[in-house]
Amino acid sequence: MDTMRDRFAPVMTELLDEDPRVAVVLAEIGRDGLAEAARRHPDRVINVGIREQLLIGAGAGLALTGLRPVLHTFGSFLVERPFEQVKLDLGHQDAGAVLVSGLGSYDWPAGGFTHMAPGDVALLDTLDGWTVHVPGHPDEAEALLRHAVAAGDDKVYVRLSVQTNAEARPVDGARFLTVRSGGSGVVVAVGPMLDPVLDATGGLDVTVLHATTVRPFDGEALRRATGAAGADVVLVEPYLAGTSTAAANDALADVPHRILGLGVARRELRRYGTMEEHIAAHGLDPHGLRRRITRFLDGAARGGS
Repeated sequence: MDTMRDRFAPVMTELLDEDPRVAVVLAEIGRDGLAEAARRHPDRVINVGIREQLLIGAGAGLALTGLRPVLHTFGSFLVERPFEQVKLDLGHQDAGAVLVSGLGSYDWPAGGFTHMAPGDVALLDTLDGWTVHVPGHPDEAEALLRHAVAAGDDKVYVRLSVQTNAEARPVDGARFLTVRSGGSGVVVAVGPMLDPVLDATGGLDVTVLHATTVRPFDGEALRRATGAAGADVVLVEPYLAGTSTAAANDALADVPHRILGLGVARRELRRYGTMEEHIAAHGLDPHGLRRRITRFLDGAARGGS
């Protein structure tokens, strides 16, 4: 299977050919895949070099001229390093762009902590008006990328990862998808966490929701899944643990509920290892998820926390 990021260059090449508003800005990373597109559209495929702040600034400038810029590099260089430019050049100027990351929280551990971005979505949460897509499969990534480029002049972040589910699910760029129904709790699996969650919750009487668009947060889907009486909710996110707990709490403010936020811990893992080892170390493999989810639900059954 190809990766989510493998879809980026072919999709963008098609969109550049089809839509004269579309532009792509790179900071070295990803230039080879768009070499032919750059030859065909030299004024709309721009490589600024290893200058991530300029990447955002140039994209904002293109947006202010009426283009639809798509900005691409690794997540840590796209959101964290140039955050001031994301905040001011895009946000303060109300300029729309599509930010497409490569690598997720720990997709390339050998790159070290400089190439990891577990706090990217939480950081964007400090700003207003961002749509955030977290696909769980290359087909979902392609659909959400096309959706993002077509989304007028909105500010959109598409978070790509090497980690993937075995099959794609229908995505519409807005709503959560009910994958399994149950009556003893709700588990929201974000993007590539769906397969581990399905494995972890096998035999449990829980509803599983698949979330590929997390901002805006689909509070209505969560409310329907919990019901008027409320429920226990587990959020399983492939980035910083607890990133969406406030959004879920807001959605359920008027019904009884408990929330457990699972994801990447704040504690830095300083050994390179592999992606799979990082997943297990953060308890995001099926075994770790099963243990923590059942302990949480068992606590509710006993009247504890």
